Amino acid sequence: MTQKLLAVKIGELPLGSGKTVDATYPDPASLVTIIIRNSLTIAGIIMLVLIIAGGFMMIASAGSGDQKKAASAKTMITDALIGFLVIFLSYFIIQIIEVITGVTIL
Repeated sequence: MTQKLLAVKIGELPLGSGKTVDATYPDPASLVTIIIRNSLTIAGIIMLVLIIAGGFMMIASAGSGDQKKAASAKTMITDALIGFLVIFLSYFIIQIIEVITGVTIL
């Protein structure tokens, strides 16, 4: 009778390159750094999609003359820009904190 493996230590999981998670990411900080840097890219892509969607909504509302749709499209574009600005500025605030304190965060 064979037993099925129900749990694996995360550090022993093989990655695509044949290395384990422990060998690729020796400490949690290196993994968090990669996630944060990629999150800025993902936030930029989401912002672009929201601006394009808001632009299409604005064009569609201009043709129909519906002021409520135009206002919601304007709000969508504004919210997308504000959200990206908050994410973008948070990265630079962390950089400033690193310079002031001398501690490497990212």
